Amino acid sequence: MEIKNLFDEAAYRDIVQRIEQLTPASNRVWGKMDVSQMLAHCARIFDIPNSGKPLPRMFLGRILGPLMRPFLYSEKPWKQGLPTAPYLKIADQREFEKEKAALLQQIQQFYESGPGKAGRYPHPFFGKLTSDQWGKSMWKHIDHHLRQFSA
Repeated sequence: MEIKNLFDEAAYRDIVQRIEQLTPASNRVWGKMDVSQMLAHCARIFDIPNSGKPLPRMFLGRILGPLMRPFLYSEKPWKQGLPTAPYLKIADQREFEKEKAALLQQIQQFYESGPGKAGRYPHPFFGKLTSDQWGKSMWKHIDHHLRQFSA
């Protein structure tokens, strides 16, 4: 699996195009979230690098984060059904168009802010990431969920 960097224009445009292909009727290949919940989940992930402020570090992340960090941006695909932090789970029903627009806005903000902004503050679980690691891990996360919905 080739890992792309969301700060690269071609990778950014490809992700946006794949999101645009989704519809409210897009069916999941695995997992529990419907497509609207997945969009909301992915948008919520972008709150971390887009926040512009440090977020509290998780105790477990201080211990396990450095060991698991390379998994974020490695060439190895993520497995299906990985655990999700409780604050990133979306269980309620969501409006597809609203969630799609929110995710596209978050991705655009991340891309336009550029690698200079990414990496200023540590990830709450994984700790300090370089801007390259942020770009690759954010691309890999979205790619994982787009493949979940065959996009």
